[in-house]
Amino acid sequence: MSTTDTGGPPETSETIWERAHESTEFRELRSRLRRFVFPMTAVFLLWYLLYVLLADYAHGFMSTKVVGNINVGLIFGLLQFVSTFVITGLYVRYANRKLDPVAEKIREDIEKEQA
Repeated sequence: MSTTDTGGPPETSETIWERAHESTEFRELRSRLRRFVFPMTAVFLLWYLLYVLLADYAHGFMSTKVVGNINVGLIFGLLQFVSTFVITGLYVRYANRKLDPVAEKIREDIEKEQA
């Protein structure tokens, strides 16, 4: 009876993932993501908190009419939606320029190891 030695246990996808997770490229990817997400989240939450506090404590200011029946509170409320779309656009642009190239390199490295 003949046996063939393949040189050790086959490499699992978990082992490949662990190596990819510990790579400098992956650390750089996480760092770049955090550099965008944390400050942008803080800015948006502060902007939202300002809106809520003004709505609660500055009734006179928020009810100031700007044009017809449109007041400052309504404009601030609508600007919440606008800021969400702006942040989304900024993230897409940032991801396309800074995150996707690094993620693509990591994916290619993993695929080479699995082949």
